[in-house]
Amino acid sequence: MNTGQASRTAEYMAFFRALESARPSRRRLFTDSFAVDFLRPALRRAVRLSRVPVLGALIPWYSDRRLPGARTSGVARTRLIDDALCQALREGIGQVLILGAGFDCRAYRLPGIGSAAVFEVDHPATLSVKRAHLHRVLAKLPENVRFVEMDFNRQGLRDTLTQAGLDPLRPAVFLWEGVTSYLTADAVDAVLRFVAGCAAGSRLIFTYIDRRALDGSGLFEGAADLMREVARLGEPWTFGLDPEELPDYLRERGLRLERDAGAREYRRQYFGPDGERMKGYDFYHVAIASVTRSF
Repeated sequence: MNTGQASRTAEYMAFFRALESARPSRRRLFTDSFAVDFLRPALRRAVRLSRVPVLGALIPWYSDRRLPGARTSGVARTRLIDDALCQALREGIGQVLILGAGFDCRAYRLPGIGSAAVFEVDHPATLSVKRAHLHRVLAKLPENVRFVEMDFNRQGLRDTLTQAGLDPLRPAVFLWEGVTSYLTADAVDAVLRFVAGCAAGSRLIFTYIDRRALDGSGLFEGAADLMREVARLGEPWTFGLDPEELPDYLRERGLRLERDAGAREYRRQYFGPDGERMKGYDFYHVAIASVTRSF
């Protein structure tokens, strides 16, 4: 991310969530009424146009043509993560840490999250923009939400979060969406080991890209074009994992893999038969891991 600027990829994800939220209630996967407030004027107009019958269908069509699979994968993974986080809350986990929070507004829209301590962790530039937008749409920011400024490649989580009020003796759910691909291997390793050292019963929900999309050894539709696009935005992807090696990779760091789903799988889960025809972003994964013991 360019210093002094909010993440452009965070804005694009907000755009996809806003488009999904503009669909008829019987068809949309979720409602994120905050997403549109983080968009530049041109993207806000596109969201408004998407509500117009017939004409509105051109907006997602153009988005899908420009970045194949990005929108459909993005909204399906949003729903998958919503469901996983809500399940953790129902099971009594009372601390939620959103690592690389971007313009994620789950702290303000998910049922039951108001009773949890929520830590939104991200680069100072992105958090600054986010807080400014939230102050415009909310009369008052929830008292259970804390904003924690951090650069994952330069700072350690343990000291940063302890100072922010994290209780290491209580289980927590960590949400790490759309972040690992921008980090170094050492930074990813440090976060995983930190999570593994938290209370037993803690959970990690994270995304990653298949390493073969990075080195070109895998045949993924649209991957090369997407690599060029994120690099053009100044946010190149730098890290990936091999899905076949993931269970052992996590086990070596003290975590147990509970689920690993690629975009093809979670699109099928939420879009049904239509998901089978959706292409692109098949290298993108959502994984859920658990802490089975404390260190």
